[in-house]
Amino acid sequence: MLKSIHPILSPDLLWVLASMGHGDDLVLVDANHPATAIAHCTASGRLVTLPGLRMAEVAAAILTLLPIDDFEPAPVRRMEVVGAPEELPPVQREVQAELARAVPGLEMQGMERFAFYAAARMGFAVVQVGDARPYGCFLLRKGIIAG
Repeated sequence: MLKSIHPILSPDLLWVLASMGHGDDLVLVDANHPATAIAHCTASGRLVTLPGLRMAEVAAAILTLLPIDDFEPAPVRRMEVVGAPEELPPVQREVQAELARAVPGLEMQGMERFAFYAAARMGFAVVQVGDARPYGCFLLRKGIIAG
C-alpha cells in the first residue's frame, strides 16, 4: 500500500492509467459486460478486474488520478438503457455524483448499447468491476495535466 493512493488503485490499474495518452478512453464496466472479448480489441489488450467492488467507489478512486478531457463536449459517456435512453439507473446516478465531485458541471452523455460496444473496442483498456447492476458501463476520456 502506498501513502495517498487509494487501495482500490491496484498496480495493474495504475499502469493502465499512467500508460494512457491524451484522448484515450478507459472502459469502465460492470460484471455483466463482455469485458474479456472487448479487452482483446483495445489498444493495450488489458483487462483489469476488481471483483467485489461497487462501481461508484471504483469511479471515485479512478477520478482522483485520471484527468478528464475538457477539449470535447462528451468526455464521459454511459451506456443508455435499451428502450429508455434518458433513464439513469441507480449505478449511473451514483457514478454521475462521483463525476460531479471530481469535475463540477460535467454531465455524462448517453450512447446506444451497440455504439457503446464499438467505442469500447477502440478504448485503451477495460476495467471490470464486480458490481452486477445493469448498465454500469462507462467510457472516460483521459485529458492532460498542464505542465
